[in-house]
Amino acid sequence: MSNGGPFRLHLYNEGIFTLVHLKMLTKNSYECILQPKQIHEIKDFLLTARRKDAKSVKIKKIKDTVKFKVRCSRYLYTLVINDKEKADKLKQSLPPGIYYLIY
Repeated sequence: MSNGGPFRLHLYNEGIFTLVHLKMLTKNSYECILQPKQIHEIKDFLLTARRKDAKSVKIKKIKDTVKFKVRCSRYLYTLVINDKEKADKLKQSLPPGIYYLIY
């Protein structure tokens, strides 16, 4: 930590992991930079996507994995699925009124 570079801290709360970057500002003060929260259960992701503050869902396909990202008012929540059939079912299960983008 002598160089003032950021370091990472993993927090676990209610089944959701949060990666926090702490950046040293001065000798005794740090800036906390929140990273996206990862959701591990499909059911939890669908509940998050159905919240009132959920604005959009992005679907990113990379080789055999599909990442679903839902933007809520405060955090970006991500779900990584390695099964294409499950990913297709999840895509069909998304709330009808939410905007989603595939890239």
